[in-house]
Amino acid sequence: MAVLHAFRGYRPGKENVREVASRPYDVLNSAEARDEVDGNPWSFLHVVKPEVDLPVGTDLHSGAVYNKGKENLQRLIAEGYFIQDPSRRLYVYGQTMFGKTQYGIVGCAAVDDYLNGVIKKHELTRPDKEEDRMNHIRVTNFNAEPVFFAYPDHAELDSILEKVVQGDAEYNFTTSDGVGHHFWVISDQVLIRHIEELFENDLPFTYVADGHHRTAAAALVGQERRKNNPDHRGDEEYNYFLAVHFPASQLTIIDYNRVVRDLNGKSSTEFLEALKKGFVVEERGTEICKPAGLHDFSLYLEGKWYSLSARPGTYRDEDPIGCLDVTVLSEQVLGPLLNITDLRKSERIDFIGGIRGLEELKRRVDSGEMVAAFALYPVTMKQLMDIADNGMIMPPKTTWFEPKLRSGLVIHSLE
Repeated sequence: MAVLHAFRGYRPGKENVREVASRPYDVLNSAEARDEVDGNPWSFLHVVKPEVDLPVGTDLHSGAVYNKGKENLQRLIAEGYFIQDPSRRLYVYGQTMFGKTQYGIVGCAAVDDYLNGVIKKHELTRPDKEEDRMNHIRVTNFNAEPVFFAYPDHAELDSILEKVVQGDAEYNFTTSDGVGHHFWVISDQVLIRHIEELFENDLPFTYVADGHHRTAAAALVGQERRKNNPDHRGDEEYNYFLAVHFPASQLTIIDYNRVVRDLNGKSSTEFLEALKKGFVVEERGTEICKPAGLHDFSLYLEGKWYSLSARPGTYRDEDPIGCLDVTVLSEQVLGPLLNITDLRKSERIDFIGGIRGLEELKRRVDSGEMVAAFALYPVTMKQLMDIADNGMIMPPKTTWFEPKLRSGLVIHSLE
């Protein structure tokens, strides 16, 4: 069963949280991070993107970068921008976007749960990215950013969260992207233990929604610490790592779309004709056209939008992978028609999260950078959980979660 572990978090004060909280490390590049921290020495990007304080061109995986992250974190603690809670806590993190609020329980997950498969994953991880995050944890001695987990809906946990969020939030602010961030602290030790017990007794699994590399890195560092500690007991803080756990029904996966640089030597007419083997193709004009449902796609080509409805037999609804529209597109279009077979390595394809809108697809094609764009209907949480439950791995660039978790609201020490 799943472990939820309360901990003594380090948090910014109410008066500092707006200055401290930042976007996560992996949604912006170094140049964007430098712009974002300009004039703000307290931004948490100084910890999770510490190259902003080093010369441009510094190797992002050098010891100097990780050491700078540690130095910056220790400075924030020494200057009182992070203060450790006096006793074990759980927290509730609410995010409001487009008029909808989702509420997650902030508490540590267990290293053992990851190693034993209680925490289920749906993506492959790359060793180089794992090592980067492992080095950050090793050097700073903190889980500086939470991972994003889902759990099967649970009525009593829903009821508890509803009561908690009726109280005044510790933090309550809106970021420049229009997302509201709300944060409550649970200090009642009886309630904390009850929530932990509900996880232990009622939730057989949790699911990585976003943050597979951070999850793997945190678990592997915890495993390292065990091996290197001759007095290991099992209750040390390095046995746990920071996570925000959301009920699955509250989460929204948005579309993750594709743009391609060429049509593999085909003319537009030839390409449209070839598509008719696997799809019903209908021209929709110049107005942006969104996919209507599962197995429906939109194509933007030479200034026009087309709807593509997958023909029966091109998808396998009984197969957790075969029913995905990313699979249909790869098997019917990208592979056989465009000869794009390795989505991780091909430079002829790019991926655009739906938060940027279908206007971004149109812009990339109209600019001449790309030749065609494909809009997909978003994956559902049920599809994600079915794949994880079956021990399968989703194709690359399948899920895009919004809103992203803000970094720096609470951090977890490994000691």
